[in-house]
Amino acid sequence: MKTGLVCLPFAGAGASFFHPWSAHAGDRLVVVPLQLPGRERRIDAEPYRDALVAADELLPDLERQLDGLTDVVLFGHSLGAVLAYELAHRVLAHPDLVLRHLFVSGSPEPHTQRPRRATGLPDDEFLGRVSEFAGFEHEALQDPEMRELILPTLRADVEMHENYRPSTTDRLAAPITSLRGSDDALVTAAEAARWSEVAGAGFEYVEVPGGHMYLTGSAPELLKLIDAAV
Repeated sequence: MKTGLVCLPFAGAGASFFHPWSAHAGDRLVVVPLQLPGRERRIDAEPYRDALVAADELLPDLERQLDGLTDVVLFGHSLGAVLAYELAHRVLAHPDLVLRHLFVSGSPEPHTQRPRRATGLPDDEFLGRVSEFAGFEHEALQDPEMRELILPTLRADVEMHENYRPSTTDRLAAPITSLRGSDDALVTAAEAARWSEVAGAGFEYVEVPGGHMYLTGSAPELLKLIDAAV
């Protein structure tokens, strides 16, 4: 039986980030990247600024892209982790879908707020703070035209993440795996391990080599880990 691996991107990223994952997904997982508005094929759509609204509106898109599959695994990194968490609760309440597992990556547990914020800063300070948080700077931001195109969506994503508050205090009735790069300077091991506090059906904390953006260069290993856990 095949399972849909539904992927939620980090701030500023689009669904295309996950397209190469299909080559490493094996026979049991079907990679289903969700596209947020304000980027790529949805560049003209207004980006989300509220994670709860985003989760509500992404659920029908998830259903369509599953194309008849009923078993669901969710994966999200950083901003994508809290979106995946909110979607997980909605999938659990769906009469026709079965949530097999939630993988959250590069994220403190959902009730933890970052003490330093980037929302509202002038452009240069904002981009500097975001680069500091992420541990890398996207090369497209060096091009003035690309920067002008990307900046509004990146600001909306960061605002959505920094203002996020969970929709429920209920523990998730599905297994959770929290993934963290062993050299992540943004999210501590203790913060990532505290996802156990919202897990209601099994929890595992896993460290992988690399920093906060470890997943940019370790897709094969990450897909093997997900496949083995599922």
